[in-house]
Amino acid sequence: MVLDFVKPSPLGTSWGLGGTCVNVGCIPKKLMHQAALLGQALKDSRKFGWEYEEQVKHNWETMTEAIQNHICSLNWGYRVTLREKSVTYANSYGEFVEHHKIKATNRKGQETFYTAGKFVIATGERPRYLGIPGDKEYCITSDDLFSLPYCPGKTLVVGASYVALECAGFLAGIGLNVTVMVRSILLRGFDQEIAEKIGAYMELNGVKFLRKYIPVKIQLLEEGTPGRLKVVAQSTEGSETVEEEYNTVLLAIGRDSCTRKMGLEKVGVKINEKTGKIPVNDEEQTNVPYIYAIGDVLEDKPELTPVAIRAGKLLARRLFGGRLEKCDYINVPTTVFTPLEYGCCGLSEEKAMELYKKDNIEVYHTFFWPLEWTVAGREDNTCFGKIICNKRDDNRVIGFHVLGPSAGEVTQGFAAAMKCGLTKQLLDDTIGIHPTCGEIFTTMEITKSSGLTISQKGC
Repeated sequence: MVLDFVKPSPLGTSWGLGGTCVNVGCIPKKLMHQAALLGQALKDSRKFGWEYEEQVKHNWETMTEAIQNHICSLNWGYRVTLREKSVTYANSYGEFVEHHKIKATNRKGQETFYTAGKFVIATGERPRYLGIPGDKEYCITSDDLFSLPYCPGKTLVVGASYVALECAGFLAGIGLNVTVMVRSILLRGFDQEIAEKIGAYMELNGVKFLRKYIPVKIQLLEEGTPGRLKVVAQSTEGSETVEEEYNTVLLAIGRDSCTRKMGLEKVGVKINEKTGKIPVNDEEQTNVPYIYAIGDVLEDKPELTPVAIRAGKLLARRLFGGRLEKCDYINVPTTVFTPLEYGCCGLSEEKAMELYKKDNIEVYHTFFWPLEWTVAGREDNTCFGKIICNKRDDNRVIGFHVLGPSAGEVTQGFAAAMKCGLTKQLLDDTIGIHPTCGEIFTTMEITKSSGLTISQKGC
């Protein structure tokens, strides 16, 4: 049996079966990112001989309708699959009432009780709010953005997470006036050299950054679609405040685990009181033997959809298929779909230095200029590749980083190689495909420790 219930956002947004990724995460995010890339491709196309007279403009409603139609088809597909697999589905909110027993409450408030031998918690996370005047009344989050029925207009994005930068990137890419308000650093937990390069590229391409500020009040000036909001923000380094008007304020300051209101305390499941995360063993088992957890609610595990899917499949096979394989959470690749995409696998440079010490690692790096960017007159010495090697282990690659077009596609292949124990010598022995972005990893020679320039010339 599957219980799935979406508590509407403060603005009333809810969605169908499939969880965050399908409805308000990866899927609509990448499609909106694609909309922005197409806008850039239109500009590039003139240099490649495409001539068109008419003024090109973007229609928000057309885009969101098409994206929501695709999502609805996915929702329906999940419903059908559950039925085909004889899984009972209830659109109800589940909470434990006693051992092996849950209460399921539907939208009408009707309660039904169920018992089961085993339970899997996969409730994920929801966006965090600031806790300041006007935030829940007037701000939106990623829960609302992808189905917003009107163009958001001049937008303030609060936060520096990958969600914040991705959303800011595609909103600017479709022609909107976008400002990102950053409390401290960009992309906490990611490689900071690359994070700063992403910020610099976005700034160069029209996104404004307001650093070291946090909002303290959101005020409604005028209702509308979009309306007008006044944002008062305070410096994190003093008492200075700034005020500015926006049409939309998008909060992307982090997410909180949905574990606190499901009766876990009634059956004794331990959670991290500060974060709400659930500690599990290497078989995704909580401290209560018949209750398991997977996905974003897990403590110290990557918050990525494919990770949750893999963990869930392997858990089912172990419980009911006689298999033993456990989920491997090491060297999980991921990509941040900012205007300049960032793919990575393994350790950031900071983490590698912390774990292995500076003298034991070698960092190879280079800028590169994608061929498609040359004729288009796009920026040189902007795209970037970096690998981090463990000198004490045959120069094994322990960190892979690429900043450039189609970074996810490039990273996926190298992630498989890293699973196989990729070394710098193996990369050097690999013949690159020319002309591609990925080939630069087969010709890297310059180390950071050498101090030599990495600016590129020629093909």
